[in-house]
Order: sequence, then structure tokens, then C-alpha cells
Amino acid sequence: MAESVKVLISNRQKEVKIPSGIRLLIRRCCHAVLNAEDFNDSAEVSVSFVTNEQIRQLNAEFRGKDMPTDVLSFPLGENGVYDRNMETGALMLGDIVISIEKAVEQAKIYGHTLQREIGFLTVHSMLHLLGYDHEAGGIEQVRMREKEESVLTSLGLRRDASYVLDVE
Repeated sequence: MAESVKVLISNRQKEVKIPSGIRLLIRRCCHAVLNAEDFNDSAEVSVSFVTNEQIRQLNAEFRGKDMPTDVLSFPLGENGVYDRNMETGALMLGDIVISIEKAVEQAKIYGHTLQREIGFLTVHSMLHLLGYDHEAGGIEQVRMREKEESVLTSLGLRRDASYVLDVE
């Protein structure tokens, strides 16, 4: 179990009001991923909310894709080796950047809550910070998806829970 996890959350946009409870949800997601991965050290993660335009600029600069995306992960470690914050002793895992506009849009498209969408994006990015990659597809993508759903289910954010319709 992770000793302590410091999650620094910043809101760098004004277009969308961040609903109450989202910051706590993000912290719970970060903790849950580290626990699921048997991460036994203290850690620091930075999470930022930005606009579609801000994330488009980052996506163009760092991935060569001139389009908005939902989330970007900037791991600070490689092969399980991370720098330590000399003041706190915590391992610095990296940065997560979430387009809150894209998260709202995707929650509507997929028919689930904004909480589920932000939970998914946070868990997805935390796995990237820990070295998981789905870009090439195949077994790595399957493993990552399974881990995402397992963590989200443990947090009460199962995929199918949001599709329940009241039918009379």
C-alpha cells in the first residue's frame, strides 16, 4: 500500500466549473491505482484542468497531433525509476492534464456521469505514469483496459452502472 500520495490539483481554465467532489474523486483514483499496483512508496502526482485549446497546444507540441484530446500524461519516471522530491522523499510520478471541456463532452457521448469520465481519465493516466502503454494495441492495451475497469469498479464507477435506464 502506498505510504502517502500527494495529489496537486490545479484548475487552469474558467470555461467549466469543476463540480464539488471531483478533487476528492481524483485523489481516490490516484490512491486506488497505486494500491492496485502494489506501489509501496510515497508519491506525488500533479493534475491540471485545462481547456480544449490549451490541451490542443500541448498535444501539438509534445505528440505532434494538432487537435484537442481528453487527457495527456507526462511521466517523470522510466522503467519504474522515478526522481525523488528532496524535501518530501516522495517519488515524483508525473503530470496529468485533463481537458474538462472534452471530459464533459465525452460523458454526454458515452452516456455516463462526468465523475465516471474524470475517474476513467485519471485512472488511465495514472497507469501511463506507472509505465503502461496502449498505443501499440495488442495485449498491452487489453491489460491496461482490464486494470482501468478493475480500479474503477473498486471505486464504484463501473462502466455498466451508468447505463441503467428506468423502463416501465
